[in-house]
Amino acid sequence: MEATVVDLRYHMKKVLQALDRNEQVKILYHGKVKGIIIPVGKKETRKIQDHPLFGMSTDASESVNKQMDIIRGGRYDDI
Repeated sequence: MEATVVDLRYHMKKVLQALDRNEQVKILYHGKVKGIIIPVGKKETRKIQDHPLFGMSTDASESVNKQMDIIRGGRYDDI
């Protein structure tokens, strides 16, 4: 179901009925989706492998600190 901000204000009963039917409710603002209301009993599951940052370092020989030093670059000169 899709509901506008006005629908939330004036037709909340219909929104709650949709949630009782285990439907997701997409909240629209100026025609664009601003959020999604998910029923309590329904959980979205994601695998960690689907996260865009998973496996960004394919070289396992380097430590995390060394990787961060490369990313950050030199901040100051050692004396």
